[in-house]
Amino acid sequence: MKLLTVVGARPQFIKVATVSRIIAQTPGISEKIIHTGQHFDANMSSIFFSELGIPEPTHNLEVMGGSHGAMTGRMMEKLETVMLAEKPDGVLIYGDTNSTLAGALVAVKLHIPLFHVEAGLRSFNRAMPEEINRIVSDQLSEQLFCPTRLSISNLQKEGITKGVHHVGDVMYDATLFASESARAQSDILDQIGVEDGDYLLCTLHRAENTDDEQRFRKVITFLEEAATDRVMVFPVHPRTKQVMQKYGITPKGIKLIDPVGYFDIHRLLAGTVGVYTDSGGLQKEAYFHKAPCVTLRDETEWVETIESGWNRLWTSEDYRTSRLNITDYGEGESARKIFDILVSLS
Repeated sequence: MKLLTVVGARPQFIKVATVSRIIAQTPGISEKIIHTGQHFDANMSSIFFSELGIPEPTHNLEVMGGSHGAMTGRMMEKLETVMLAEKPDGVLIYGDTNSTLAGALVAVKLHIPLFHVEAGLRSFNRAMPEEINRIVSDQLSEQLFCPTRLSISNLQKEGITKGVHHVGDVMYDATLFASESARAQSDILDQIGVEDGDYLLCTLHRAENTDDEQRFRKVITFLEEAATDRVMVFPVHPRTKQVMQKYGITPKGIKLIDPVGYFDIHRLLAGTVGVYTDSGGLQKEAYFHKAPCVTLRDETEWVETIESGWNRLWTSEDYRTSRLNITDYGEGESARKIFDILVSLS
């Protein structure tokens, strides 16, 4: 069985590593990774391949920047050339980025079976580009690997019932892999001069927050107020850095640092007393490290983190319940379950 895996952004590299690690150890199934180039900064891309032990991409399409439509179109053009040449038995896509959508559209038009990891998530906000990417990718996929039972229910409401599997969350697999290495290898706390239990952690990058100046300023003010009692460590996404420069914004009382690698972010998560983020992945990673999270969005696709009391929206005054464990995410065997299903198809 020959698979092509399409990736392009930091969260996808993390998820891919869990499945690719098993594929690489198994005779009779091969994988070639296509990197679209959506995240091209070394701190957002190549460092994750080296730290997570992901094989170097067979193809790097170097598609970066531009509007959603322009970027997706250029990806599709290059992906079609690669898929026609490689003739895979299936295409693996992850998450909800423009790279996900481009991979889905090209695969289905070439009649190549499509497999979607992290299927069925919904924020029910179609103003989010990611929501459109999820909906379209799920409608086109032949096998859908769902992290939660709610994601299965979301698909059922859209008429998708065949090839749907509850496998748990591959991000938990990745966290278990990274946590021990992070404490042993990362010196990020010493680098930036903070100690365990004495800082907050923040990330901010989604278009809904960065593309509207008024909203962006409101979010920054919210973060400044949260950082009055403790230092807030803020690895700044390249897009967010550009927006800050464009609007002349320098957050007060917040320690701005460059993007960090996977082990460094897990070391920061292990020591933080709270997370402020608009990242879907970091919401869950905060839960895995049992760090309370505030989501800098008006909704989240990871509603179980809200219901379990570990997460709240920045528009909510308090957490919903006493803090509970989320059993849907599994016990760290999600990648193995996905792999076993893929092998059964060959």
